[in-house]
Amino acid sequence: MDTVSFTRMDEGTVEDYALLGKLEHEYVASLPDRLLGALEGLRNSLAGYKIDRLEHSLQSATRAEEEGADIEMIVAALIHDLGDDLAPENHSQMAAAIIRPYVREEVTWIIEHHGVFQMFYYGDAAGVNKDERERWRGHKWFDSCERFCGAWDQMAFDPDYPTKPLSHFEPMLREVFSRTPFDPAVINPETAA
Repeated sequence: MDTVSFTRMDEGTVEDYALLGKLEHEYVASLPDRLLGALEGLRNSLAGYKIDRLEHSLQSATRAEEEGADIEMIVAALIHDLGDDLAPENHSQMAAAIIRPYVREEVTWIIEHHGVFQMFYYGDAAGVNKDERERWRGHKWFDSCERFCGAWDQMAFDPDYPTKPLSHFEPMLREVFSRTPFDPAVINPETAA
């Protein structure tokens, strides 16, 4: 495998950075494969529930699709808990960072805030403030996040729910994560020229 000639970035040549650019492009293009692997890894995450975290993610995405959600929301429901393994205290923000370059701002906001909104459904039983989400009441995407958590996320722990397999969602995930990152027409279509 080719490598660069430098040991310090400020000593790199045009050829070095052309090589790195080519390799980075190939690496970015394989993101959907790595995401599918990370989703599979959720089979061995957070014990104690009646289903594993992959099944929870698949159920969330299945529920979103059955309610007529668009592809961005379905894929968001699929990956919303990817941060559980590496960032358990801020998993929502990690998942939002992963999806941010590929979806509209509303979807990113929902994923970033779903952890706080989710507390509404278990806060009393867990001894945390269930109404923490109220600080965002009036935000233009409050209702969307409330729907995401209420209808898809908090409902998705049922071992008897007819859940679609990861292979069903793979084409959607590949479509979303193969988009041009930060495309203004996708991220903020209201202001895109």
